[in-house]
Amino acid sequence: MKTLLKTAILIIFIASFFSFATHTDAIIASGKQPQITIDKAGVVRIVYGNDDKIYCATSTDNGLTFSDIQTIGEVKDMHLGMSRGPQVASSKNYTLVSAIDKKGSIHIFQLNHQSQEWTQEALVNDWAGSAPEGLMSIAADQDDNFYAVWLDIRNDKHNKICFAKTTDKGISWSKNSIVYQSPDSTVCPCCKPTITLSKSKVSIMFRNWLNGSRDLYLLQSDNKGNTFNNPVKLGNGTWKLNACPMDGGSLVVSDKNVVSTAWQREGRIYYSKPNEPENQIGTGRNCSMTDPENPIIAWQDGKALKIKELSKSEIADVGEGSFIKAIRTKDKKIFCAWEKDGKINIKKL
Repeated sequence: MKTLLKTAILIIFIASFFSFATHTDAIIASGKQPQITIDKAGVVRIVYGNDDKIYCATSTDNGLTFSDIQTIGEVKDMHLGMSRGPQVASSKNYTLVSAIDKKGSIHIFQLNHQSQEWTQEALVNDWAGSAPEGLMSIAADQDDNFYAVWLDIRNDKHNKICFAKTTDKGISWSKNSIVYQSPDSTVCPCCKPTITLSKSKVSIMFRNWLNGSRDLYLLQSDNKGNTFNNPVKLGNGTWKLNACPMDGGSLVVSDKNVVSTAWQREGRIYYSKPNEPENQIGTGRNCSMTDPENPIIAWQDGKALKIKELSKSEIADVGEGSFIKAIRTKDKKIFCAWEKDGKINIKKL
């Protein structure tokens, strides 16, 4: 009888651990650097690292409960921390996770949404050890094509913006292309580039290092990354800095090709569109964006975590921590995940 009682208590504890009420924080597990993706069916996945292992927590009810945590794989000496860590993107039928080891190899893991099995696939970078900074981003379209951008030091040991794509569901990658190299020898070497998709348009945002300034620039392709246009500087200000901000910003692109970007300069968070004046929305760093049609910006201000929908005037306080990410779920709510004290925290607003 005592054994049955203990088992019942354990089941109740586990169930409460993986579910939470709206507006209440909960802890998924120990880990760092959470990333969130949502697929066409509305399935929410949080991918994060813990030491050299990569995990995925899955919710099929708009982020209310996470009853399934899978071990995706292991990458020896994996980069993890300060925007370095596993990256994730979902297409209609697949989810891909990238992770970089400290020697500079970009590893790929693929989830088949039908079989629910993870497999390890080919490396992204075709030059051994070309990505030692560990900073990259991946994106997907709904035709199961995936796209990647990262900081790459091939040829001259200086960081450049490198791009690759796949058209075979993430199994193999195209020949890598250097799509931007700063005339001042290097782009900012410790700021993560970001990539996103809207139909055939590929958009990449990165922090440059040009004439002593560390400003954000936008690269775009109208043909799924076959060619890229000249980069465009974002915002009307500049940041002369002989140090690394370690903060790359984020962007989204709507179905009508409206580009929205968010980034930090001198401890202030700005929102801007290409070729338009910038708008300060707060103070802080490590901002991210989601929902191209109704953009949401998430960032940290000291330990405080903030959320702002551009369609609303108010700024929501989420809690405390760092490296917050957010998505809009199928029920039109905002779901957040962040890092705090070595644990992955979650909340639905």
